[in-house]
Amino acid sequence: MTRLGIITIGQAPRPDLTPEIAALLPGIDLVERGVLDGMTAADIAARGPRSGEHALTTRLADGSAVVIGESLVVERLPGLLAEVERETDAVLLACTGSFPEPAHTKPLFVPDRMIAFGAAALTGDGGCVGVICPLPEQQADTVAKFARRLPAGSRVITDVCSPYTGSRTDLAGAARRLAEAGADVLALDCVGYSEAMRAQVAAESGLPVVLARSVCVRIASEVLDSLRAATAVAS
Repeated sequence: MTRLGIITIGQAPRPDLTPEIAALLPGIDLVERGVLDGMTAADIAARGPRSGEHALTTRLADGSAVVIGESLVVERLPGLLAEVERETDAVLLACTGSFPEPAHTKPLFVPDRMIAFGAAALTGDGGCVGVICPLPEQQADTVAKFARRLPAGSRVITDVCSPYTGSRTDLAGAARRLAEAGADVLALDCVGYSEAMRAQVAAESGLPVVLARSVCVRIASEVLDSLRAATAVAS
């Protein structure tokens, strides 16, 4: 069976995430690992964002949310990726944050590029992408990430609602504000946002919505199908 590694920047397992991924990848075996696996609450609390460092939010095995610094992921990801690659045919990094790309020997799916290009594909010249991101301190980085991949003359606007700690009311408010501000398409820029959240945002805004987790998984499916086909021919 073809195997896909799922690396979350939090802790595994992720019951809020992997069932939706599995539903989009019939016949694919999923292997979950977390960058924070094995770390205690005290360890994690000590590695919050440093001054000037990008902040990231994720989910722990107990279901709680945490904010960590980018450097913790950069430090622990390469070794974890190498470990997961030994067990799998490809790996999905389940985070839309932007990191220096680690060395890898198998196909590596990086959501921060996929979600931005997915939104760009739906945006014409001079269009506007509205992005919901988890944390206020991520908004400037979010604008920069999307803006550099959009057609000429396009613009990016943002609002905030955490997929882990925000309420349905918070999410609805963010969707409405972006629609009222002139967005043509919305993007949910965190793998933590679910299909149910996408449906709510679409209903509240009346706009097409690009969901990070499903965009990444659908592209991954194309590659995994080709790997299965190649294996079948070889055998």
